[in-house]
Amino acid sequence: MITVQNLYHSYNKDDRYAVKNVSFEVQKGEIFGFLGPSGAGKSTTQGILTGLLQLQQGEVSVAGYDVKRSSPEMFNKIGMSFEQSNVYSKLTAKENLQFYRKLFDVETREPKELLKLVGLEGKGDIQAGEFSKGMKHRLTFARSMLNNPELWFLDEPTTGLDPAIAAEIKDIIKRDNKKGVTVFLTTHNMFIAEELCDRVAFIIDGEIKLIDSPRNLKLQYGEKLVEVEYIENGKSVREKFSTVLDKDKKRLQDIIGNYEIQTMHTKEATLEEIFIKVTGRGLV
Repeated sequence: MITVQNLYHSYNKDDRYAVKNVSFEVQKGEIFGFLGPSGAGKSTTQGILTGLLQLQQGEVSVAGYDVKRSSPEMFNKIGMSFEQSNVYSKLTAKENLQFYRKLFDVETREPKELLKLVGLEGKGDIQAGEFSKGMKHRLTFARSMLNNPELWFLDEPTTGLDPAIAAEIKDIIKRDNKKGVTVFLTTHNMFIAEELCDRVAFIIDGEIKLIDSPRNLKLQYGEKLVEVEYIENGKSVREKFSTVLDKDKKRLQDIIGNYEIQTMHTKEATLEEIFIKVTGRGLV
């Protein structure tokens, strides 16, 4: 669905690149995470892919279309939800969606249905300017689904949302992805990326450092440990054991066979820990 080769972009049109020699592919039906801190080049790349920024150098294909010659047909196939909500404040929520419906040449979804889906049922006749930041974010998210996109660009889709609404948004993403929708997710939230993504790319200072699945990254960079909490002489004891070292495996078997186990967890590296290990940088 997306092919990017040797992408460069400079806002000053000099050798100070916001994106440098970026190459990757996104397969149909996958959720691809584009991960990095603020200023890493995530939004610049997404802007080029969605036609908001002009392609300066490189080759980019989106939904089968060369972005150098983007057409209305391409925009009929993609949906975009931005981190910064850009709804029309003087229009109601319903009017915002009705306005954007007219921009597409394909069948669109009913505003009432989408508002209910994102938890804004009964809010359709309220001006968007009266909405909270989180409500505007949900309206922007709803708008991105109007045209039943085949390729869905999501920029920090759960930012500013309470945990219950964020969980509903993630469920919507999962459901649509199961129906075949391809998702390009830009975020610095490693927890949502770990939960949703089939593959992730780590980008920092405009360059991609690594692309792989969260599972492969954990296997490659994580320590193989088990943390066990058990009762010994009436007291709770917590220990960590390697699942590779023979002496640790024997000790673990002894504890399982002779003590009351309270909890047992495998200890694996988080995507954030792996990101820091690979890039040497945090996510802020």
